[in-house]
Order: sequence, then structure tokens, then C-alpha cells
Amino acid sequence: MKKLNKQDIEFLIDALKSGKEIPLEYKYALFPTKQKEYELVYAGKMRKEDVLADNEEAKAVPLQIEKVFNGKKYPLAAKDWHNLLVFGDNLQILKTFYRNEDPLIKDKIKGKVKLIYIDPPFASDEEFSSTESGSKAYVDKKKGAEFVEFLRRRLFVAKELLAEDGSIFVHLDQKKGHYIKMVLDEVFGEENLVNEVIWHFRTYQGQVKNYFPRKHNIIYWYRNKIHPEFTLAYDDDYEDTVDAERWRKYIVNGNQIRGNKYPKSDSRFMAYYDRWVKEHGRKPNRNDIIYKVQGYVVDDVWTDIQALDPKDKDERVDYPTQKPEQLLKRIIESVTDEGDLIMDFFCGSGTTLATAEKLNRRWIGCDIGKLAIYTTQKRLLEIDQSTDLEDPSKEYSKTSKSFAVVTSGLYDLGKIFALQKDEYIRFVKDLFEISETKTKSIGGVEIDGKKREFYAKIFPYWDLEGVSVDEKYLQELHKNIGSKIDGRFYVIAPANNVDFISDYHEIDGVRYYFLKVPYQIIKELHRVQFKKLRQPQSKKNINDLDEAVGFHFIRQPEVKSEVKKTKDSVKLKIKKFESAYAQDETGEKLKNFESLAMLLFDYKYDGNEFVMDDYKFADDITKKNEETEEEVRAELSKKKSIDIELPAKQCGKQMMVIYVDIYGNEFREVVKIEK
Repeated sequence: MKKLNKQDIEFLIDALKSGKEIPLEYKYALFPTKQKEYELVYAGKMRKEDVLADNEEAKAVPLQIEKVFNGKKYPLAAKDWHNLLVFGDNLQILKTFYRNEDPLIKDKIKGKVKLIYIDPPFASDEEFSSTESGSKAYVDKKKGAEFVEFLRRRLFVAKELLAEDGSIFVHLDQKKGHYIKMVLDEVFGEENLVNEVIWHFRTYQGQVKNYFPRKHNIIYWYRNKIHPEFTLAYDDDYEDTVDAERWRKYIVNGNQIRGNKYPKSDSRFMAYYDRWVKEHGRKPNRNDIIYKVQGYVVDDVWTDIQALDPKDKDERVDYPTQKPEQLLKRIIESVTDEGDLIMDFFCGSGTTLATAEKLNRRWIGCDIGKLAIYTTQKRLLEIDQSTDLEDPSKEYSKTSKSFAVVTSGLYDLGKIFALQKDEYIRFVKDLFEISETKTKSIGGVEIDGKKREFYAKIFPYWDLEGVSVDEKYLQELHKNIGSKIDGRFYVIAPANNVDFISDYHEIDGVRYYFLKVPYQIIKELHRVQFKKLRQPQSKKNINDLDEAVGFHFIRQPEVKSEVKKTKDSVKLKIKKFESAYAQDETGEKLKNFESLAMLLFDYKYDGNEFVMDDYKFADDITKKNEETEEEVRAELSKKKSIDIELPAKQCGKQMMVIYVDIYGNEFREVVKIEK
């Protein structure tokens, strides 16, 4: 450990005063910790305590329900429980679950998750491309230490959500697996590693010339505190097992030995017979299955589950990095029972959720990508048209249990103001991080809590029709509380009810800050400026890692379009697409079409649920095979209009188009198509 001398101390004081970055070598001298036997050290590594205490940019934010699929068609999975599909930054979502205050999830998730499976973006180009440079997903935005810390922070919070006998399975490849193994040892404890599973698969790619074909992934299984109940898995190849050879003449219907014909003189089999009698309290009838001949026990190298064939029309949902349901079936069945709660906070194509649904488990899925949310929603709404897990030649015949589509960090302002008084107060308190205080009133003025060490009041606009936060209102407020507070006071109010353009108004040395709904960023109150989550403009960047800081409100893009129908075709002509406040990296306002991320289509919209039939990214429209988002935008800016040919045979009397911009804002349009 470095010892600080006089020069070091002078350097650190100067660095703190001038805001210079403090070198990592001073970390342990300033913040001494008990060293472990070994530790992964890198730039930007946060302490666990700081991650869990919200001492960083990403914080818990409220949940807003977009739509609940329920009723007779979508019955509850359990009392007072809707499965959850959540759009937003998963670190903010996990922290909301960890805080355990939002009424939607209070006491329903924290400490109750039996299984977390995640397949985080880990730079597997070859999984969905035949060449090494075929996809630049994942690695462009977060490299090395930044990727490791990105995942580490999420794992710290996720651990707090697990049940004591919960498990986490983390799916990786050779590029980042060794780093994340050390992180998992740190977060869960090396002693809680249960298995390193090798999933070896055959893929449907061309041959490689310069290296051994990469045909496996790594799945790390860690338990939380105590070992979960575990169910062994057996492979399907039982024909050459000892049991099959020994009792072959008694086996019927594939692998069953029944009560009408069994090896009565075989002492080994009779042990199974006696166990059956003890469990059922009677002797078996002729059709009772006494024993099923199993294949070999599945070990930690899985070779019997294949990657999805790109030509597979039954299970494929046209989403990169999609994993097969049989892989998730094995994981889910090994450590959970029916009714248990399962979470995947990188849910992508929705395989974990769809498989959990078919296995009668409750589930939570999160993703920051709009395409992931709509792909998963479609998969769940049409799950009764998908393949059965036990017999892939059949359809899974049931509909999904009730689930809610929820947003976190990007809010519909109209829905906020439509809340009941108590719900509105709770929502904006969570939004602006207003903590409770024992002080309920000052000078006769009702106090709603504190932001940091300063008092705050929620402007009761519902009781004060025609009244605004203006000079008169503040003077009256100041007369009652000005001499009783310290230098700063917060007023939370709808932006339309605040007559001041500035972020605060000062009276006699007291600053009255306005926290406006929708929020305008006040730099003085935040160490890091709020940052919007971003949607990709190309499929190859679909899994770019991104993070949101703070929260934002939906600002619908401005769209002008028309549909032209001829005898053989349907064409969508987009004349205008502009997003409010959309800027490039230099701060320049984006031009027409430049902020377009993707289009989503429901060709036969029924007036109820949007079920995505197709999608197009911005670079599908430009058709120039651009490498970067800047190149995509440059091509879009050249266009005076965008013409998209639609499959006429698939179109019904009306369709819905969802236009999505780079910030996740949507414009929805129902278009009539005359036949």
C-alpha cells in the first residue's frame, strides 16, 4: 500500500481544489481496505457500498404502467401478481426493485427471486455473423474496464434481489468470461460457484480458415447463500444405458416400465418398485408407470442442445443473439419449481420469459431496447402459436398469464397528471428524490419532505385552480417560512403552473428552486448531466451497451406521412420526421429524418393490442450498409422523403405504424388501407 508523504498530500489537496482527476494509485492510501487474496483492479471501479447507496449517477426511478394484459384471456399467475416486462435502463430498474418502495413491486421482488438468468452483450460476433467483422455490436461503446464495471454494478444490486436459496446463471463467451468470473467471485463469493457449464453447439455457418471454429459459450452458475434444491437432468439417449440393456423386454411406450409387466425377480428393479408403493400407498395397476428408463445424467458440458438455425421458422423471432428455449428449459427446471419467480434483465428476444411462461413460472424481464420490448411482447401474445417445450412437433396451446408492460425513466406526462392525488405525490417524490421528514409544517406551510438537506413542497395544483407559482405566491410563502429555513427551498409543480423562466427565484438570500414537471435540468443540483437512453439506427448495433442517467418525458416526434394503395402494392411515404431537442455529438440540431431509429409495423392492427409483424431500422431504409450511426444520419439527411414498400398480401383493412426516434420516443399512427 502506498504511504502518503508531504508531496503526495500537497498534490492531493491541489487536485481536489482544482477538480483534477486523482490517480488510481492513491486509492488504497485514501480508502484503506482489507485486501483479498487477489482482486481485479481497474479504472472506475466503485465500492459496493456506493453502488447500493445510490452514490452514483444511476438512481432508482418510478415505474409507470403502459398496459396490462389481463382478464379472462390473461389470468393472474398468482394473487396480486402480474408478470412484468420493463422498458428502461436495467440498473435504474434494479435499484427501484432494491429500494422496494414502488407500490407496483413493494415486497414482491426483493429477496424473492429464485433464478436470475442473464445473457449480457459480450461481443459474440460469430453467433449471428459468418465473419469476424460482421457485427460491431457490444464492443464499440464499452470496452475493457468499462464493460466489466457496467456489469459488476448490476450484479451487486441483482444479488440483493435473490432469495437466500436463489441462483444466478450468467451466459458469456471467451472474450469476457475470464473477467466476469472474477467479478462473480467478488459479488457472490468464490465458494458459491456451483458450476461452470460449457454449452457446445453446432452453428449453421460457413467454414473458417484461420482458427479453430468457436462453438461454445460459458455459463457460470452461482448460488446466493444456501444451495437451492436441484433437479437432475437426463439426456434423451437411453438406448445404450445399463438399465435399457437389463430391462429391455419390459420397456413399453419408449422408456416406460408399467405395473402389468416388470422384472419381479430383479432385486435392483424391486427397489424402484418398493419406492413407488411407498409414495402411492398401494400396489401399481396395470397402466401405472413404475419407472422410466433415463438417459445419462447431464454433466457440465452440454452438447445435446443446438443453437438456433437461422432458417428455423418455428422458434426464430428475427432477433440477433436469440438463444434456444431448450437451453433455458434446462436451466429453469434445474433450480426452480412451478410458481417461482425468474428474472432476466437483459431479456432481448424474450426467450427466458417465454420459456418461464411455458413452465408455469412467474417472471420479470427488462431491456433498454424498444425492439426487444416489442419482440418479447409479440412472443408472449402469440405464445399459443409457438412450439411446445416437451413435444416440438406440437403447438403450445395456452395463452400467457397476465403481464404488464412498464416503463422506467421515460414517462408519459399525461398519465402522471391523470394519477390520483396520493399517487401523484408519491410519483413525483420518487422522481425528484424527496425523502421523508419528521417536520410536517413550517410556519403553517405544509412540508412534503427533503431533497438532500433542504425542505420541499409539492404545489397542490388540484386545489388551486387558476393559481400559479409566481412572485405573489413566493412572497406569501417566504413571509411564512423565510426566516425558519436554510438558504434553499424546493417547490415541485407542473411546468405550466410556474411563471418563472429561471430555475430559481431569490428573496432575502433564500433561493426558491422550481422542480418542474416535466423536469428541466438544473446543473447545480447534479454532478452529472442527465443522459437519455438511445436506440440504435441499425440492426448490427442492436446490443450496444447504453446507460441512462436521470429521467425524461416522452416528446412525440413530428411525423407527416401518407399511404398509397395500388392493385399490387402498398407504399408508406414519410414526408417528415423530426424529434424535439434531438442533437448530434456536437450539439447541432438534427435535421429531418436524422433522428429516426426504427419503424415497427402491425399490418393487421385489430384496434386493441399492437402485435409487431415487421420492423425496419434506419439503415434498412438507407440501404447503404453504413458502419456508424453518423453515416446513417448523413444518408438520412439527404432524403426529401422516405418511401417504404409494404407486403400488400399481409396488410389488412388497417395497420399501425410506430415511429421510434433515437431517444425511444414514439409516434403511433393507425393507417386505413382501402381494399
